[in-house]
Parts: sequence; structure tokens; C-alpha cells
Amino acid sequence: MAEPAKALKNSKTAITPTRDENFPEWYQNVIKAADMAENAPVRGCMIIKPYGFAVWENIQKHFDRMIKAEEVQNAYFPLLIPMSYIAKEADHIDGFAKECAIVTHHRLAKNDQGELGPDPASVLTEPLIIRPTSETIIGESMHNWVQSYRDLPLKLNQWCNVMRWEMRPRIFLRTSEFLWQEGHNAFATAEEADSDARRMLDVYRDFIENYLAVPVIPGAKTPDERFPGAIETYTVEAFMQDGKALQSATSHNLGQTFAKSSDIKYLDRDGTQKLAWTTSWGMSTRTIGGLIMTHGDDDGMIMPPRVAPYQVVILPFINNDTDKAGILEFCDKVQKELRAQDITVQVDKSDARSSDKMWAAIKKGVPVRLEIGAREIAEGQLTLTRRDLGKDGKVKIGVNEVAQKIAEALDAMQKDLLEKGRARMNGMVKNVNSLKDVREFFAAGQTGGLKLDYNLIQNSEEFAAIKGEFAVTTRCLPFEDEGKKVIVSKAY
Repeated sequence: MAEPAKALKNSKTAITPTRDENFPEWYQNVIKAADMAENAPVRGCMIIKPYGFAVWENIQKHFDRMIKAEEVQNAYFPLLIPMSYIAKEADHIDGFAKECAIVTHHRLAKNDQGELGPDPASVLTEPLIIRPTSETIIGESMHNWVQSYRDLPLKLNQWCNVMRWEMRPRIFLRTSEFLWQEGHNAFATAEEADSDARRMLDVYRDFIENYLAVPVIPGAKTPDERFPGAIETYTVEAFMQDGKALQSATSHNLGQTFAKSSDIKYLDRDGTQKLAWTTSWGMSTRTIGGLIMTHGDDDGMIMPPRVAPYQVVILPFINNDTDKAGILEFCDKVQKELRAQDITVQVDKSDARSSDKMWAAIKKGVPVRLEIGAREIAEGQLTLTRRDLGKDGKVKIGVNEVAQKIAEALDAMQKDLLEKGRARMNGMVKNVNSLKDVREFFAAGQTGGLKLDYNLIQNSEEFAAIKGEFAVTTRCLPFEDEGKKVIVSKAY
């Protein structure tokens, strides 16, 4: 990667191409510049580097706390699922069949040519599927654990990896292996199940908006976009800066589909055996991709303070060895003070030039930069800069008010990022009145979402032709429109 100073000589931005010039390439270059992830030796997989994984750890930490408040318990289930379990639910597996990775042997051996490969004598009596999702195997456990109405509701979640063979990989957005959480709940009644599916979607909305600062549109999926085997799929849809939609999390009312295939029954109060009603819900590392495409700019990443790997970077500006010890000691003192207030902070003590330190922090999207040099210490005035405001966010703060001013800056930035994103999203979703309007919009190469009456697209051959011609999909039936309107757009 070129040094920041060099890059700026040839461009006004740290990231080239810019978002307007080539959004997909800009996205990949932001990830590289922020040192978040890279492609793995295994095609379609990614290596999440420490800075990127720290974002996922913060997502886990905050969201895990939120779901435990909903009385959800964490557990762990096997990576390998017997083929017979998957086959129990034919409609479900139809949605994943082309994406499944299969384990057929349990041992390696060398052949006559000395080449290592599967031992022909080690063929498994039953193939194992690397989990694309865990409804079937968790259903087997629920079958064993649920005996009476007293065992319900049963609310489980696991943080794990899944495998869905991906032919068109893109880091964070689409990879063959990715990280996620998957919740699986069981209830005594249909009403409880649907209410909980809606409730978990609202937990997602709360988290994505108030921690990731990504505005979303909650709604129900159209029947052709539902999760295989579900009777309802609820979704929160976000819009990226290029106008494409991103499904950010989903919650599914599975009815009794999986309860039947896994025989999840309970003895009710009236003494009769009844089938349970189940739900599932999930959010993955693709939310990090959404974070990048919502907040990043042409100088790199912008991290929302609540999930940033570190919220503040202290940049010691050292001009000579005489001042070095005193400046670093002062920086450590400020760091300790901020950490005492639960503000995450890093001091950049590297030997890099001051300008390179600054640009590294900018490209990583660190919310607040604090510049400390001999002059700042002498004057008792430190320089604070908010990443989202750039030069306009640079202010002087007194040494005795550092913690207070930084806390205020972080809170303001978190709020401003959400408001900016919401204003942009609202401007992207336009109301139209006919399929002619839809065709003309996409034929003109415009981006964003279109909202129109749902009955205009149902069983419409014209809309089917528009979908095929322009690669658009129905994103959701927004709750705010009570299912009467649908949003159509291109999507990730």
C-alpha cells in the first residue's frame, strides 16, 4: 500500500477509486486500508484480522447482553449435521441444497503414487453436512428437552460459524464461511411464536440502529423471499450509499414446520400431546460490510463509537528525543484517565511520522483523535478531532476536561451518524404509482428503492420481467404500511 502522503499527492482522497468512481472497488480498498480483513487461501473464505474482529467482538458483547435480557440462553451445537436430519425437512433443504458442503470420509491416506487423499476405506456410513444453519439439529435437542408445557418457552442461541458455498464471494458480504448468531425458540402457541419473532426483529432494529448507527426499515418478506420452511420471515433492510439494499438481520416464524419434522411435542395442561411452535433468528458478519458501506467515506472507514475497536487514539507529536519521555508519560496519564471512564483508547507509540499516524487513524475510522505534543502540554490545551467531521470537527479542549469533552464528542458522533444515515436512506426510497414507473427508474440506471402498492406486483408477469431484466428484488413489506406496500430495489 502506498504511503498516505504519496497517495495524497496524486489524489485528493486517501482511498482511490472514490465511492462515486467505483463503489465495489472502493469498498474493498477501505477494508484493506483499515486493515480489517483479507481473502483466505481457501476460495470464498476470509481472514478477519484483529481490527475487524474487534468490531465483531463488540457486536457480540452488546447484542449478547440484549438477547439475554429477553431470557435467551446461549448453547453450542455440532458443526456437522447428519444427512438424515437435513432430509427430514425437504422444503427447508431445497433452499440450501446447492450451497451445502458435505463430509464423506473420516480419514486420509496416500495412494500408490504417494499422493494424499481420502482413504477409500473410510467412507462414512452416513454423509455429514457442514451446517448451513442449525434448525434440524437443534430441533433434535428440543425434541429431547421439551416434555411438558413447563419446559416452554425454550429460548436458545449460539454464536458460531456456518458454511454456504458461495460462488461470488465478497469480504464480509458474501463468503462461504461466515460468523453469526442463530437463535432458536420454541413456544406452546402460534400467537407466542409470532409475537416473539416480531419481538426479536425489534431487538435487531434497536441494536443495528443504536449501536451500528445504521438506519433500517423493518417489515415482512414477500412469500417468494421467505426463509425455506418459514410461514413468515421478518427483516430489517438497510440502504447502502450506492443505493443498494442490504438485508441486515432476519427473524422467522417457522410455525410447526420444524416441530413436525423433529417431533417437538409437549404435554399440555389438559393432558394432551401437542406440537410446539418454533422461531429462528440470525445476524452475521455481513453487518460489518453494512457498517463500512453506510459510514465509510473517500478517506476510509468511519467507526460508530459504540462498536469501534477503540474509541480514541492518542497521537503523540514528538519532534525531538528531549521531549519524548515527557510526552509519552503525559499520554499514558490521559489514557488511564479515559479508561477509568470506560472509554477505550490506544496510544500510537510507533516510530511512524506524525502525519502517517494521523492518516492511519483516519483510514481505520477511529472516532476521536487526540493530538498531544510539547506545545499542547505547555499550553494545557489538547487538540480533539472527530473522524466524521474532519477538519470541521477539530477543537481545542482543556487538560482538565478531556474525559468530559471526549465523552460528549462520542455521544454526539453516534447520534449524528444515525441521523445522517437516516436522512440519506429516506432520500433513497421513493414512492411510485405504477410498474411503468418502476421500469423507467431502473432503465435509467437510477439507484435506490421504490415503494409501491403490493397488489401491483402480485402475480404480475410484467413485474417478473422487470426483476429478470434489471436484477431487482422485493426487499420487504414495511410494517409502517401494514403490508399494503412493497419496497423494490437492487440488493447485496
